[in-house]
Amino acid sequence: MSNGLLEVTGLTVRVEDKEILHGINLSINQGETHVLMGPNGAGKSTLGYALMGNPRYEATAGEILFQGKRINEEGADKRARDGMFLSFQNPIEISGLTLSSFIRSAVEQRRGERARLSAFRKELGQAMELLQMDRAYGDRDLNVGFSGGEKKKAEILQMLLLKPSLAILDETDSGLDVDAVRTVSLGVKEYQKDREGGLLIITHSTRILESLHVDKTHIMVDGRIVKTGGAALVEEINRNGFEQYLGQQGCARGGR
Repeated sequence: MSNGLLEVTGLTVRVEDKEILHGINLSINQGETHVLMGPNGAGKSTLGYALMGNPRYEATAGEILFQGKRINEEGADKRARDGMFLSFQNPIEISGLTLSSFIRSAVEQRRGERARLSAFRKELGQAMELLQMDRAYGDRDLNVGFSGGEKKKAEILQMLLLKPSLAILDETDSGLDVDAVRTVSLGVKEYQKDREGGLLIITHSTRILESLHVDKTHIMVDGRIVKTGGAALVEEINRNGFEQYLGQQGCARGGR
């Protein structure tokens, strides 16, 4: 049986009247960790939103196959139930809904059955301990009054409980100090242990990647993937930046 998880071919995405992505090709297999890097404004977050089905991001050409099924017309809620997860750069605050209630509801939607409260609380507590989160955060309104680091930890907490087939992490390390990046990385490593889910880590930094296993690295510039390589490409970017790739056109060398 094929271990193909996500297959994106010729994906073109428009936001309002502007085309942002131009013919993106990307393949992620089960258990793989891919990194998407590039300068600010390259279109990295647009790809994440398009994959997740945000209606503001219109796929005007190409195909998105998830677990062998074409999902171009599916809504974000259906994609989430089927096992896709997107963490947000700037998670919104929702008053009147606690973090634990939100996650429990999402877990039930994902599994298609009620989650036993005692088992859920145990699992939630273990994940919060890993992320060095005070359990009191579970009883607080979702992201309300949370610091930037606490919001990012809450996103990783959701990922650990939901156990998605494909997790897309959008600038999860943005705005975090060194200790918070290290803690968030622990959560990502915990997700990687299963080796059944896939990861797409979107970032323009390399800090969160320092302790993670990376299978493939993609460089995006001006809405195109201009280079694909292995983990060594992360180190190259860390040393030299993106300047050598600016202005390049066309598809990546070295495969999709």
